[in-house]
Amino acid sequence: MRAARLTSPATTLTGPGAAGGADPVVLVAHGSRDPRAADATRALARAVSAARPGTSVWASWLDHTEPGPTEVLRDLARAGHRRAVLVPLLLTAAYHHRVDIPAAVAAAVRTGPPLAVRVTDVLGPSDGTPDPRLLAGLCRRLGETSPGRFDALVLAAAGTRDARARRSVGRVADALGVEFGVPCRVAYASAAPPAAGVAVSRLRAAGAHRVAVSAYFLAPGLFHDAVAEAARAAGAVAVAAPLTDAPELAELVLRRVDDRPVLASTG
Repeated sequence: MRAARLTSPATTLTGPGAAGGADPVVLVAHGSRDPRAADATRALARAVSAARPGTSVWASWLDHTEPGPTEVLRDLARAGHRRAVLVPLLLTAAYHHRVDIPAAVAAAVRTGPPLAVRVTDVLGPSDGTPDPRLLAGLCRRLGETSPGRFDALVLAAAGTRDARARRSVGRVADALGVEFGVPCRVAYASAAPPAAGVAVSRLRAAGAHRVAVSAYFLAPGLFHDAVAEAARAAGAVAVAAPLTDAPELAELVLRRVDDRPVLASTG
């Protein structure tokens, strides 16, 4: 069976008998040429699987890394599963969530055995306030940098041209600032201003003496590297690591699995 070669680093495909157990969970990341990004996604899949024993958890990527979500979904259907839950590992509900993921699901349903696929919301806030688990994960990573006290924050994100997605990043920055009781400004690695170094410099020019940077990234890569370099050059006292497999992020993934569907099941 072709599915056998897609053994997940988090679990193994269990075959037709799995239909009576928990629906398999397919995590879908953006994908990157940087191998550290794929390693981070696999680590998160293992963390989610460990947090909910008995649930098979699969990692997939939209680009650069295999397997893709269409391939994983087809193989799950061939193995006897009739339902699956797909969780977009995205922090904003922009193009990939609106276009790429529905297209991947549609291709799997169209060309494979019958399979009902429920697509959850992204991990960041689509509307309203950020999930407390997301904030807790960001706080964890900031604490791990051991910056001591800081009097201002920059929330550095990958960047998007989607105005609604940028507003969602702003809501996370506002909530993080409230959490720490300091000003928190947004910065982007691409697609939108300001850059991380610019945001740090502006806060310092406004009187902040110790500026820390929270990384609104799920995985390491060139964007996070560039943010860290620019922020430190501008005088940041610390730059947090990406969320990767933080326990709070695994809990958030499972919360999305348990949430009511935001997109109609397909199949």
